[in-house]
Amino acid sequence: MTAGTHHALRAVLARDDRQEDVCLALYHPSTGEQRTTALLASVVPPADTDRAVHGNATVFGEYMLRGAERARDDGCGLMFAHSHPGASDWQPMSGPDREAEASYANLVREITGLPLVGMTLATSDEAWSARRWDIGAGTGVDCTHAENVRVIGEQLRVSWNEQMRPSPFASTKQERTVSAWGDKCQSDLVRRRILVVGAGSVGMDVIVRLAASGVQRLTVMDFDVVEEKNLDRLIGAAQRDVRLRRPKIHVANRLALASSTAERRQFEFSSRSICEPEGLSLALDHDLIFSCVDRPWPRAVLNGLAYSDLIPVIDGGIAIDTNSRGQMLNATWRSHVVRPGRPCLACNRQLDLGLVTPDRQGNLDDPSYIEGAGIAPEDDGQNVSALSASVSAGLLAQYVSFSVAPGGIGDPGPIQYSLSSHFLDHRDDAIRPHCPVEPSEAVGDLRPDLSGEHPMAEEQRQMAAAVDRRTRVLRWADNRLQALTNWIDRR
Repeated sequence: MTAGTHHALRAVLARDDRQEDVCLALYHPSTGEQRTTALLASVVPPADTDRAVHGNATVFGEYMLRGAERARDDGCGLMFAHSHPGASDWQPMSGPDREAEASYANLVREITGLPLVGMTLATSDEAWSARRWDIGAGTGVDCTHAENVRVIGEQLRVSWNEQMRPSPFASTKQERTVSAWGDKCQSDLVRRRILVVGAGSVGMDVIVRLAASGVQRLTVMDFDVVEEKNLDRLIGAAQRDVRLRRPKIHVANRLALASSTAERRQFEFSSRSICEPEGLSLALDHDLIFSCVDRPWPRAVLNGLAYSDLIPVIDGGIAIDTNSRGQMLNATWRSHVVRPGRPCLACNRQLDLGLVTPDRQGNLDDPSYIEGAGIAPEDDGQNVSALSASVSAGLLAQYVSFSVAPGGIGDPGPIQYSLSSHFLDHRDDAIRPHCPVEPSEAVGDLRPDLSGEHPMAEEQRQMAAAVDRRTRVLRWADNRLQALTNWIDRR
């Protein structure tokens, strides 16, 4: 949910007299490859006659029926929340809590076509817990508990179900990291499911540093194969990766495993494109995304997900200006968190929506189209490894601020650094009137679908697979050597 929805629910549930209360809200489902998320879209506050407050709170059937009918009319599911005054952390369900939710679960499903979602607010630390009631609720079939609940605002706040995702033990390898923000914050950060889209010069640096910090669930998505032109920027890639036609995700795998300090890790490396339906579905399984791509189509997909599915996207980029003699005039790099309450990538002028369709059609790889349209060729976007580090540092600084809120300050907003003047600017980009992206907030599976076939991704995957016998043998030998190195490191 957004911070605005959280505050609206809290205004009802956290009573000054410390009695329990109840409140309804509408949600849209967001269906990923392995998990389904309920996105709270709007609150349906109770009237005085909708419940009885007597230390505990009793909800009346008319309120549940009204909420379910409104959810049906809006194409939503229904969420039923209650509070535990003075409690903290993820809350177990008491017998009366379970009985109250189960008694309405089947009725709500019959009316809305979607399961009832139950939630509990612990008012002491404002932590949430959640569960979903499926078919058979109230007839001996138990509810399905959520892994976590996420609130997206100036800071990303996550409440964790310790039974499903227990707090990990911080090893001695992470002592310096933990000393920066404490055990509780470290426990939160390393349990998040983080996706890095793009394993280029910026993405690879982000991947290595997230792994070194102890992140347990890290997914890397990239379909490109390492080429010789990448070697001056793709730190960690070697000439043998070019000769063996290695996909970038194989290099990312090698570096992430070598850098990881997590005792238990679940790393995934996917050659899908975020623009393909399968890549989009995989992205929906994550709590936070790093956007390390520079093409309009993938950035448009990620831009939309930040609002439609409430998955914060940390994005950035670099531009280097040169004159006709090849001399550097300036370099600027930017970083920003894309989320509800902040301008989207189109509003902060980091995405030209007019280029999305030509990119989907492959026209941005056609020199004749680019020349006729007056578009700067992609290869004109210079970059160097010394400055790529500044971009990745900017993204990681946004990530830390958004997650840890040092000094109580979370997301700082869009930031731009100019190399020629060495000036750091907090940009004042605002949401544009009639923005086509922000209105799709929390629609989930009803999102505008920008995915489709991605011929370039398929071409790169085929190129990586179409190697001769000699190359396959050399790959196998190199992989065995790397596996032995990893085994020695773990001993």
